[in-house]
Amino acid sequence: MSRFRKLSHSLWHCQYHIVWVPKYRHRILTGHIGYEVGNCIRAFSEQKDVEILEMNILPDHIHLVTMIPPKVSISGYCGIIKGRTAIRVFNKYKDRKPKPYWGNLFWTEGYCVDTVDLDSEMIRKYVKYQENKAHKIEYQGKLF
Repeated sequence: MSRFRKLSHSLWHCQYHIVWVPKYRHRILTGHIGYEVGNCIRAFSEQKDVEILEMNILPDHIHLVTMIPPKVSISGYCGIIKGRTAIRVFNKYKDRKPKPYWGNLFWTEGYCVDTVDLDSEMIRKYVKYQENKAHKIEYQGKLF
């Protein structure tokens, strides 16, 4: 089986590692909100024919390894995901909206994106086990 995917006029293999954070990097992506954000990302990615290879939602940021077809721009995909998840979270959890630091914004402007190539497996493991590393560092910091 080839690693390439096929569209009507192209063969492609476009993997990206995308990271973005909530406004002011507040640790809000826990519990029901984190679960809702994950469901939104999966649903909106499916609508755009984007395959999620790995996703990890930490309290203060999100790691996503995806295969995005060339017909979908990275900026367009990130804009849709961030915009629609913010709308969904604010509609479902109305108590988050009136806080003065949120305004109508849930995410910071921008995102970090990197292409994934030969070290794909290493990056996927990094994303998958990021939470364990963050927890270890946080725990060690409390010891001293």
